[in-house]
Order: sequence, then C-alpha cells, then structure tokens
Amino acid sequence: MDRYGHLCVGIDPHTYLLEKWNLPVSAVGAHEFGLRIIEKLENRVGIVKPQVAFYERFGASGFKVLEDVFEAARAAGLIVIADVKRGDVGSTLEAYSEAWLTPGMPLEADAMTINPYQGFDTFRPPLEMTEKYHKGLFVLAATSNPESASVQTARRVRGSQEGRTVAGGIAARAARWNREHSDGRTKGSVGVVIGATVDLEMLDIDVDDLATEPDTPILAPGFGHQGANFADVRRIFGKSADNVIVTSSRAMVEDGHDGLDRAIDTQLATLETAFA
Repeated sequence: MDRYGHLCVGIDPHTYLLEKWNLPVSAVGAHEFGLRIIEKLENRVGIVKPQVAFYERFGASGFKVLEDVFEAARAAGLIVIADVKRGDVGSTLEAYSEAWLTPGMPLEADAMTINPYQGFDTFRPPLEMTEKYHKGLFVLAATSNPESASVQTARRVRGSQEGRTVAGGIAARAARWNREHSDGRTKGSVGVVIGATVDLEMLDIDVDDLATEPDTPILAPGFGHQGANFADVRRIFGKSADNVIVTSSRAMVEDGHDGLDRAIDTQLATLETAFA
C-alpha cells in the first residue's frame, strides 16, 4: 500500500467477461484473461485477488492454469490473495490452509479468504500458519451480499444479556488475535472482509477498534459494480480507512482488454484523491 496504494484488482473470469474479451469460455480463456490483467498491473498496482471458483469450474485444467496465474502475479511483484472462502472443522481446514498458504505448494498464495461460520476457534491451524510462513488470512465478517444479513446481524445471548452481533464478534476476535500476536508489527496478519455497502452500525462493527495498533487490515468488496463509491472510502471506514484494501473486479475489466489501462488509471487517481 505504501508503494502502490490501496487498490486490489479481482481476477474473476465470469462467462460474460470472457466473451467480452473475445476469449473462449474454458480454462484456456481464463488463463489468458488472468495473464493479460497481470501484465497491465505490474508496477502500477500492488494486490490481486483471483476468485478461485471461476477456475475451479474447469476442473483439473482450471487449477493448472490458476497455478500459472498465481506464479505470474507473484513474479510481477503482486501480493496474491486467494479468494477461496474455505471454512470447515480443524483438521480439514488445516489441509485447506496447507494448500493455499504453504511455501512451495502449487497453489501457494500470500493470503486466503476464510469462512468463520464453523467457529473462530477452528482457525487455529491457519492462524498458526500465518505466523510460521508470514502469510495472511482475511476472515469473512460482513459480506456485501444482502442475503447474509440475517446471519451476520444475529446476536449471541448469554443468560439474560444480549451480546454482540455475529459479524461484530468476528471482527473483534480478529483484532484481538492481532493484538496478542503482533510481535511488534504495526499491522496484523489477520484481516477482515467488510463490504463497503453494509450498515456497520446495524452489524455492530467498531471500525475504530480495528484501527488500534497493530491495525487489522480490511478487505473491502462492494466498490464499483456493487454500488459503493471509491471516493467515499474515508467516510465509510473512518479511522480504519488507511488499512482498507479497496477491491474492484468487474468494474475494472468490463470494457475489455483495450479499456483496462484507462480503468486502472481512473481508479488509481480516484483513490489517490480519496486517501489524500
């Protein structure tokens, strides 16, 4: 972020995007899509977030080309967040984490997204891997899809006392982990996913608490195609704005390969003004 700013570009080869780019709807097309984007981002943007599902749908060949996309991104100096949203019981989650976080594995990334709804305590294996391998986790706390609200706004009850919302509790646990395992770092290795379109007050998420050193990074979808304005990042996230990774996927690439340079320049300029 110090070098390239806060923009994170999603690599999401939707069927309609492959068609707009005049690429085949196949692993070959998804491969070309990812590599063309990475080529444009090198030395301009610092972070990419490939959505694994759009490669996984092509089976073994999809995973093989995803390996190539990860390798090309890291060779270009990009931080790679694998958007896998894995979540399961401890031993299974450990295997998922080995796949995505262990150095030298075919699908090694710098960080992965993770689903906490089996319980935060099931995270012990991936949490330990983040410390051992200097990797990162982004925990789904408040996603931007409206269907999630009924779960994320639910409140725990202890005795006769109403507790925090599920989303608020997850964000607080991530911040606590970072404080307890910072080892002098100014930013924690465990971040949270908080959609830019969510109602933070209704979800009981204290973004100021996430800005207490060591800062808890925020991966923020919802900008661009989903309706949030890039220029509003400070208004939305307050004291935590400087820790926000602003993600943009479809809005960046909908004009095809020929429009990508312009889209990158536009978003970078907008965010530079927003964070000034």
